[in-house]
Amino acid sequence: MTDTPLPTIQAERPLLEIRDLRVAYPGRGLKRTPIEILHGVSLDVRAGETVGLVGESGSGKSTLGRAALGLAPVTGGTITLDGEDISHASRSRRRALAVDLQVIFQDPYSSLSPALTVGDTLAEPLRARGVSTKVAARRVRELLDLVHLPADAAHRLPREFSGGQRQRVAIARAIALEPRLIVCDEPVSALDLTTQARILELLLEVQARTGVAYLFVSHDLNVVRVLCHRVAVMRAGEIVEWGDGDIVTSTPSHPYTQRLLLASPVADPAAQAERRRLFQSVAPIAADHELKESA
Repeated sequence: MTDTPLPTIQAERPLLEIRDLRVAYPGRGLKRTPIEILHGVSLDVRAGETVGLVGESGSGKSTLGRAALGLAPVTGGTITLDGEDISHASRSRRRALAVDLQVIFQDPYSSLSPALTVGDTLAEPLRARGVSTKVAARRVRELLDLVHLPADAAHRLPREFSGGQRQRVAIARAIALEPRLIVCDEPVSALDLTTQARILELLLEVQARTGVAYLFVSHDLNVVRVLCHRVAVMRAGEIVEWGDGDIVTSTPSHPYTQRLLLASPVADPAAQAERRRLFQSVAPIAADHELKESA
């Protein structure tokens, strides 16, 4: 999708550390037995790095991102941001954490208030931090320039923009406070392929200019291959493969990851046919592996 190189990451203490994370929701019925979604998940994200979290729908990947944001109930393990345990941070502490931790949601149509202009949307988090109207207006212009939107976009409503443009606004809002980490929850899955490529290019550009780290949630290995330094593959609430992004997305070792890779569509018909041929040989191995796991 893009030829922009990933920035080099220096080895250091992780910015985000997730250890043995468990998330459970109350069940239904008289007993309301808790339903555990994440079963002891561990991963980390370093400053300036992009870590991909990939899996099918229902694998628990979005739940992990929501737990990091304080939007899912942590029932075990820890989530640490720059050395601070935020697993059960209070509401007031969460508001303070917004300076360092932000989110880009999947749907560019519902994630922006239809009643606010783009300028008001971008200025809102700044004004909440006590930034003056004049300084906020200057910052809004900077943000629009950073995401390649015209200055007059500040005076328009979200309905006047395409899906890709709205996601650019969402990215601008996420970086308004110069956070250190952004959770990207399927930020391109609602977009067409051409627009996806442009948004991924923009995310790489923003990271190169600001040094922000991403926890990038996706179901598409082709997408995470473009953006991610390291990749964790989730299945049924557990991480089944975790390692260098190029290796995991090109020569995965776990049968489940192989199935994800071979099922990913590619534009080249010959390459797609080759994947189908490979899938026929890998699928029985994967099925046998899953049977042994469930036995």
